[in-house]
Amino acid sequence: MLVLAVTSLKGGVGKTSVTLGLASAALEYGLTTLVVDMDPQGDATMALQPMPAAAAVADVLADPTPTTVHAAISASTWVDAGLDVIIGTERSIEHDKPGEHIGNLRTALGTTSGYDMAIIDCPPSLGALTRTGLTAADRALVVTEPGLFAVMAVARALRTIDELRREQAPTLQPLGIVVNRVRSRSTEQTYRLAELDQMYGPLVLSPTIPERAALQQAQGAARPIHAWPGNPAHELSTAFDTLLERALRTTRREAA
Repeated sequence: MLVLAVTSLKGGVGKTSVTLGLASAALEYGLTTLVVDMDPQGDATMALQPMPAAAAVADVLADPTPTTVHAAISASTWVDAGLDVIIGTERSIEHDKPGEHIGNLRTALGTTSGYDMAIIDCPPSLGALTRTGLTAADRALVVTEPGLFAVMAVARALRTIDELRREQAPTLQPLGIVVNRVRSRSTEQTYRLAELDQMYGPLVLSPTIPERAALQQAQGAARPIHAWPGNPAHELSTAFDTLLERALRTTRREAA
């Protein structure tokens, strides 16, 4: 199972939207997928609209046993089968403090079976929850947007990934940086995109994700972007397909 953590240390850059876009691409690709909602805001859970469950990710972090993990998993109503959610709630904040055992999610995911991929939606902060999500992952995708503060947050995210790789998560690697909410006619954004390319080179993934209302519309209707009509939705779907294929190629190379 490929475990991909989606992270950003700057709020408001569309991290959860990227998580949902990748989940939609995974469905289209035919991958049985588990979304883990680590963000106490629970936006991914809200958009995926799973059925009620007896437990949530906070319970899993406290007790990463098969019984608790199974109780926290629920099927998304996006589709009849193929996409499940470990439900996120505001109670997750209880585990965002020093001294937490950040290996518990990795232990919990090790008890699951039948999934081709897990996508972890981390909180937009550098706390125990984010470190827990990254420690459980094989690959980390850093989400940013072409703005000054978001660009500066990329360096902090990459430093955290490197720190965890050298300590608790030796198999963790950065998949790359995805630039979200791109407006092609913005001079400021063009400057920031060039800045990102200069600073991080091949870590900046192509394509970027354009700013399109279709993404918010699909999420508001609790539908995958691949099922949303119109050319803007198709453009977004193609971008998420390419990002997913990048993650899968990386995993295949290692397996070979």
